[in-house]
Amino acid sequence: MFGVLGKSLPHTYSPRIHKSFANYEYTILERTEDEVRAIFEGKEKLEGFNVTIPYKKLACSLCEKLSDEAQAIGAVNTVVALPDGGFKGYNTDVYGFVYMLRQAKIDVNDKNCLVLGTGGASAAINYALKQLGAARIDFCSRTGEINYENVYTAQSDAQIIVNTTPVGMFPNIDDSSIDLSRFPKLYAAADIVYNPSRTRFLQQAEQLCVKHAGGLYMLVAQAYKASIVFKGGKFSLESSGKEEDELIERVTKSLESEMMNITLVGMPGSGKSRIGKKLADALNRQFIDLDDAFTEEYGVTPAEVIKTKGEGAFRTMETELAMKVLPRSGFVIATGGGIVTRPENSFYLRANSKVIYIKRPLETLKKQNVSNRPVSKSNGIEKLFEQRSPLYEAICDETWDLPDFEAGDPLVDSLIEKTAKTTGDS
Repeated sequence: MFGVLGKSLPHTYSPRIHKSFANYEYTILERTEDEVRAIFEGKEKLEGFNVTIPYKKLACSLCEKLSDEAQAIGAVNTVVALPDGGFKGYNTDVYGFVYMLRQAKIDVNDKNCLVLGTGGASAAINYALKQLGAARIDFCSRTGEINYENVYTAQSDAQIIVNTTPVGMFPNIDDSSIDLSRFPKLYAAADIVYNPSRTRFLQQAEQLCVKHAGGLYMLVAQAYKASIVFKGGKFSLESSGKEEDELIERVTKSLESEMMNITLVGMPGSGKSRIGKKLADALNRQFIDLDDAFTEEYGVTPAEVIKTKGEGAFRTMETELAMKVLPRSGFVIATGGGIVTRPENSFYLRANSKVIYIKRPLETLKKQNVSNRPVSKSNGIEKLFEQRSPLYEAICDETWDLPDFEAGDPLVDSLIEKTAKTTGDS
């Protein structure tokens, strides 16, 4: 019996990841601090377990033996039972973090680094940054000498910023602990949060055109090293080579595909709902039409709100709904045509979705009956097309350029088939 040990783990992906690496039984261990101590006293029979927030330092103090890196760090994330009783602790977060940086081609050597947070994860990141040759490593916390009030002056020359806190993690995805734009020498940003896939922290790094890395690669890579320990293999913080890297890459991409929604944007009448339903069927996923979800949430249709309260009121309500629906995982979602007109919606659309733009020519859209859509009726399809097309292009990860609706859209079917083949849960 193996598992992941933490205080609250409603959204953990660890069992799914370990299943990809081994065939041992792996479960979720939500425990209080007293219950954690009881595990180390042998009152719960476990062969080993991973440790996550907030018990990494506590677990380290309770281990009978520690590997070299765990001893130096003072925190463990992987623990195995010893034959004669007690437990030995390891820290595979170091390997996971180094792997994450390597995938993003982030070079730490001779860079000034700022680490957000002072918990168990930050200790592993500190160890890794030292091993990679960082010129300077400083820590920022709510109550530390360097804090979120003075960090912009005290660390104005920071080149690499690493978030090791849970700030921005689902479901509290609106949170971000720092404004990256206030660091003029910023070269790269890394976030160990993996859900959502694109946190506010990472999206700001992307907007600033600096290198950035998300936590999913770290999660999978550290789990791979933990699985080696659980199976009785020799532990090493070094990569064994190309085969190991390719396995971690494959599992990460598969998990990413399963986690992320596929969200469709495009003009009214472009066929988002119809295509979304077909895509959801092909992927065996639940389909959500945001216009239908709007009616279910508020008890009134979008058209009725626009007619009685105006488009501005509707857009505010639409954003509130987007904040609730879009951060979830594993759905196919069709959005309303105007969701891209509110800049704040960009974050929610990209947080946990692969965004696909259903692109149709203007002449094709003119043939569709949109007379029952008040915004299209009052503004005209030509004006909306001119205003919104650049917004769709800017926000999407992929464009499906579809000429017309005739002949049953065979191109749609081929694109759906291609997407199903490259999606982890197809």
